[in-house]
Amino acid sequence: MKIILIGNYQLDRQESMDRFADMLVMGLRKTGLELEFWRPVECFGAMAKSTTSGVGKWIGYIDKWLLYPIILWWRVRRLGLDNKAVLFHICDHSNAPYLQFLPNFNTGITCHDVLAIRGALGDKDTHCKASLFGKILQKWILKYLLKANRLAAVSEQTLHQLQNLAQVDKTHLNTWRVIHNAFNAEFRIMEEQERNSLLHKAGINPKEPFVLHVGSGLPRKNRKLLLDMVDCLGSGWNGNICFAGEAPDKDLVSHVYSLSLQERVYFVVSPSHSTLVALYNGCEAFIFPSFSEGFGWPLIEAQACGAPVIASNIEPMPEVSGGAALHVDPSRPQDFAQAFNTLQNEDIRSKLIKLGLENALRFQTKQMIESYLELYGLGSYKSDLHVA
Repeated sequence: MKIILIGNYQLDRQESMDRFADMLVMGLRKTGLELEFWRPVECFGAMAKSTTSGVGKWIGYIDKWLLYPIILWWRVRRLGLDNKAVLFHICDHSNAPYLQFLPNFNTGITCHDVLAIRGALGDKDTHCKASLFGKILQKWILKYLLKANRLAAVSEQTLHQLQNLAQVDKTHLNTWRVIHNAFNAEFRIMEEQERNSLLHKAGINPKEPFVLHVGSGLPRKNRKLLLDMVDCLGSGWNGNICFAGEAPDKDLVSHVYSLSLQERVYFVVSPSHSTLVALYNGCEAFIFPSFSEGFGWPLIEAQACGAPVIASNIEPMPEVSGGAALHVDPSRPQDFAQAFNTLQNEDIRSKLIKLGLENALRFQTKQMIESYLELYGLGSYKSDLHVA
């Protein structure tokens, strides 16, 4: 039995999706299955400075949507269209149009979210605006995603939203299931000396308390809320705010100055993994006020590092937290401030940290790989699986 995983176009540098694909590759290789990993070829895109914006993005589309389908069609036919000993799995739903070139009966796909799709259809609660071409692309992706024979959604919320979009065609819904993501790297409790050394290198004083946000500057990430939350706390808390991930945009910087918080805000742009773990370990609380997510990796990363979490009460955040977080309205910074004050009760704080560490155990690689084996009816391979 062979399984072929199809990953993302490497020049797009989709780090989280690349890590997810790496997890599947490493996990499935430990089952005794023969495995191959395919990616769209880098031909024309290799000549562009970047394929994530501008003209380079359109050049990348040539590789992904014109050249690679031909190559994929040819490679699949060399293997034999009716070869039931070969299974295919597309690692990211954004590549759903490739499904038309793969044998439907033994092909599956992972759906990480339907935010861009719903945004393209006009759903404003996703906070994902789409250009004219983006609307066309997302409708094209949805068309083939709904035809998937086997599908893994990373959360109940994502599966539910996808099922709603599939009202016209429910042929394959019985082979669609939820398979939660596992951690895409190691997140752990750090020794104090190691943690403080890494925080110093990142420009953070470990002796000063700080709240943490991890993620991009997309509108749906709602980063401004941390500033408003601290403003609501007033003189009752004099700690700092750390944004880890993407560099700030002009609007966020302007908001920092409008609240006179410029001396209390730090940006750690593209932190190394060890620095990220140190930030989770060192923060007084991890704040995750997203308006929309498909899964929400940072939430469980923080829990695994022993950070108490205050998160949005919008699904899938409560589902992923396992009830081991304080969940409040992401449009109300005063509610986040109140939740933060609740954490000053040491009993509540300790209980939340303990429950968070226990919840993090649900998202180990072994459980995820076992679920993917079951998706393809390969339960017999589970006995050979030795994954941490």
